[in-house]
Amino acid sequence: MNRDARRAPGAIGLRIDGARLLARLRELGRRGALEGGGVCRLALTDADREGRDLVTGWMRELGLEVRIDAIGNVVGTRAGTEAGAPVMMGSHIDTVRTGGLYDGNLGVLAGLEVVETLAAAGIRTRRPLAVAFFTNEEGARFAPDMMGSLVFQGDLPLEAALATRGIDGATVGGELERIGYAGAAPVGAAVNPVHAYVELHVEQGPVLELEGVAIGAVEGVQGISWTEFTVTGTSNHAGTTPTRLRHDAGFLAGSVIRFARELALELGGDQVATVGFLELGPNLVNVIPNHARFTVDLRNTDAETLREAEARLFTFVDELAAAEGVRVGRRTLARFEPVAFAPEMVARVERIAAALGHSVRRLPSGAGHDAQILARMCPAGMIFVPSAGGISHNIREHTEPGDLEAGANVLLHTVLELAGLPSQSF
Repeated sequence: MNRDARRAPGAIGLRIDGARLLARLRELGRRGALEGGGVCRLALTDADREGRDLVTGWMRELGLEVRIDAIGNVVGTRAGTEAGAPVMMGSHIDTVRTGGLYDGNLGVLAGLEVVETLAAAGIRTRRPLAVAFFTNEEGARFAPDMMGSLVFQGDLPLEAALATRGIDGATVGGELERIGYAGAAPVGAAVNPVHAYVELHVEQGPVLELEGVAIGAVEGVQGISWTEFTVTGTSNHAGTTPTRLRHDAGFLAGSVIRFARELALELGGDQVATVGFLELGPNLVNVIPNHARFTVDLRNTDAETLREAEARLFTFVDELAAAEGVRVGRRTLARFEPVAFAPEMVARVERIAAALGHSVRRLPSGAGHDAQILARMCPAGMIFVPSAGGISHNIREHTEPGDLEAGANVLLHTVLELAGLPSQSF
């Protein structure tokens, strides 16, 4: 039976089932499970297919209308009492090679928990509710990251995304067909209107835990610049070739690793720089490398500082390449400007968290999220819960059950407010 919030204090006192949420997180974690408690569920692998099958099965069990689009995004929708664009919850279920149980998965499964909680209470929102998981958010197998939400929103052409070749040589389109998730639903903001988007996520950093704060109201997401460099030098004998006569691809790569750290420290503030991938060839103990391929990940909340970091990195690489007598090629893997979330969404999360009795603070996100892409088509916001030790992208990733429950309850009441109840407008 539908309830009006002004006549139904049960809606105000409504809470999710934390044990049920945790059970689903652990069950999903068995797909692609690693020894030690982690998960390897790279996008569009067999493990990802198993995770997708599990989550779409739960969506159907909850009575959601499931749509799979041409890039493999999955959206489950619960009808409202009125037609129109839905209030969407979601995130992703693909992981990095050494992922944990919560990154991305929490936002999707907490969305399902919100739907189940409302169904059990007999509450039907005025606007439809949707729960989504987007393809290849991590970018660990296919670049760029946030691929599915970029195509869903319309900023990345579907054909280009499908043709993308991964680190193992497979293409996105081929793998979608292989695992059975090349859907028929169209992509693009014009055919996928969203009233508002809310994403619950683990912080993936240390701030909330260090300050003893339960909920983060996320103000925005750092800008991200991923660049791949390929260096061609000359192989030669490691013992007989004088240092002054070398054309050492490995020397350039190693120098960039040090430069990236020094650059981040010099620029200070929110600037970070990481060389996360490195390969050398011929990769022999007594041969000077004639090949190096590596990536540099630059991030900053300030757009101008991020551009400065990129310019200084590129200048350093070009000058060192000329001095060492090696050739360098580079290509952009991903590039996103910093994103500020709608002020009213940030304030709403902050207010609801406080009303539920939780400590709360505003903070930026250092990681990229689908929410920053959805923010281009609708008001978007994020809710953070603490990460134990600030650890993520690691099999030891952990968030306390009480924190998971607190975040899901903030999500519940945020979407209730956004979606409205019959005869009440928010």
